[in-house]
Amino acid sequence: MDIDALTHLTDTRSAAKALVEAATTAGHAPSIHNTQPWRWRLTGNTLDLHLVRSRIMRTSDPDGRLATLSCGAALHHARVTMAAHGWQITVTRMLQGADADLLARLHVDRRSPIDLMSVRLLHIISSRYTDQGSVTDTPPGPEALTAITAAIEAQGTRLHTFRPDQLLELVAAADHAQRTQAADLAWQAGRICWTSIPDATAPGRDFGGHTDLPITARRDKAAVFVMLHDSADEPLNWLRAGEALSAGWLTATCHGVSVMPHSAPIETIATRQAMRAMIASIGYPYLVLRLRTVDPADGGTRRLPAGQIIERY
Repeated sequence: MDIDALTHLTDTRSAAKALVEAATTAGHAPSIHNTQPWRWRLTGNTLDLHLVRSRIMRTSDPDGRLATLSCGAALHHARVTMAAHGWQITVTRMLQGADADLLARLHVDRRSPIDLMSVRLLHIISSRYTDQGSVTDTPPGPEALTAITAAIEAQGTRLHTFRPDQLLELVAAADHAQRTQAADLAWQAGRICWTSIPDATAPGRDFGGHTDLPITARRDKAAVFVMLHDSADEPLNWLRAGEALSAGWLTATCHGVSVMPHSAPIETIATRQAMRAMIASIGYPYLVLRLRTVDPADGGTRRLPAGQIIERY
């Protein structure tokens, strides 16, 4: 075997190893009710991201909106990993003519300079956590909020910051959604099913519908509430919103800001429409986030082992 062929073989093996690491790291991504509704398929130097429909909560997420958003967060984690290890990749989303469950394809092009910001983000992926601690008296500062907004918008998703006079409307929408879901026996059964699975359970779900938003929006004066939204309400937009969630969340962690997603206002049609009215119908809401400065000592969330989310071919 000549030197060029040996070098090519070595690079191919290195690329495949990097893709496996990217898919494994993506397992740390936040997901709706911690369902982790994704599966990766590795073929040579290509990694495909698939939506696992059996892990969609049909009662609260019948369109797969939040599940697709969760997959987008995993996709961004994988992108960060590849950039941090010095690989240039091509990402193709929603391939034409492909299975609808094939959300994205990552193809390794060649070696590239290591991206230092991605290295920093990769280091904090394992420390990213859902905010469940006590609120401090210090709200997120303007510098942090500017950085978080820029990170989200760089992924093609918009961010709306709720004004103080909008918080009561937000509270009302979340409360209505939670009362509606609580009265739905099918929703309750689905929620119990997912939160009782040993491999998927956690001290607290990464994000879900039944939260304490009605209390904190009135009392948590040190928090900032924002909403991810965009101009269309299609699977590609949901996927990109998930990438934006990941980018914003990791950036928030860099700045000492924790994030608590609230999906309840998005899980029912009526409250989703109310959220849209709050942004003058200029976009479609994807997820509400609470940003605040808290003690970052919370533990991490347990994840499915790599063998359950990666297939090799």
